[in-house]
Amino acid sequence: MPAPIVEPGRDIWPVVLSVPHAGRTYPYWLTDMARGGRKSLEALEDPLVDHLVAPAVATGIAAVIAQAPRAAIDCNRAPDEIDPAVVRTAMLSRPTARARGGLGIVPSRSAVQNSLWLQPIGQADLDARLTQAHQPYHRALHDTVERMRHEYGCALLLDCHSMPPPADGVAPIVIGDRFGRTAARWVTADALAIVRECGFDVALNDPFAGGHVIEWHGNPRRGIHALQIEIDRRCYLDEDGMPGAGFDRIAALIQDLATGLADRLLARQLPTAAE
Repeated sequence: MPAPIVEPGRDIWPVVLSVPHAGRTYPYWLTDMARGGRKSLEALEDPLVDHLVAPAVATGIAAVIAQAPRAAIDCNRAPDEIDPAVVRTAMLSRPTARARGGLGIVPSRSAVQNSLWLQPIGQADLDARLTQAHQPYHRALHDTVERMRHEYGCALLLDCHSMPPPADGVAPIVIGDRFGRTAARWVTADALAIVRECGFDVALNDPFAGGHVIEWHGNPRRGIHALQIEIDRRCYLDEDGMPGAGFDRIAALIQDLATGLADRLLARQLPTAAE
């Protein structure tokens, strides 16, 4: 499993972008295990979200980007979110609703294939995937966030995702803060305001409140605020899954959200630092 790409940034803003579901490096052994071949695994990707964050990274914003595909190991799940039908494990597992629904740390289904794998994997296989891809991803996030908190007294983690076209009435942009647990209320409120200023309808925690990335790393009491953003794929892809007319607008939204929130965090830190 390939390790994540780590972009350290240029120490301009105390913000790191997380992209856990855009990995497209499929080892031959993984596709050989797939009942429906590579195509069935690609349906789990958040397509081209790593490209959406590229302009922000080019301006100096830090990022951690998974290269391992979500089908092999989901970096937005906790290590114990295990579906026992997929992993023969001796460790204590936590069969969350996501794991039971086929979207645990090793997914068992995708949008185009109800049963992904020809057979379950063993504990050693899971441990290797955790060691090679999942642990490096979260170690890089932790180290980057802590460096920013040490330097600026605060940090923002923005976990970037895309969603298939949602049901009627669901906003095209959804911000998640685990129902107030991973970011201060004012940070979430400012995030919603920035998205609206960019011309998009936005919802909070419905239908996506955020996953393991923001739950694990967000700690508002320590000045670490973590938000998840979900983007309707129709906003940036065409019907063939290629960059569409709205691609640059969504890339600009991510950059504006990251820099806007970072500037507001720093503005709030200045009076504290002066006391």
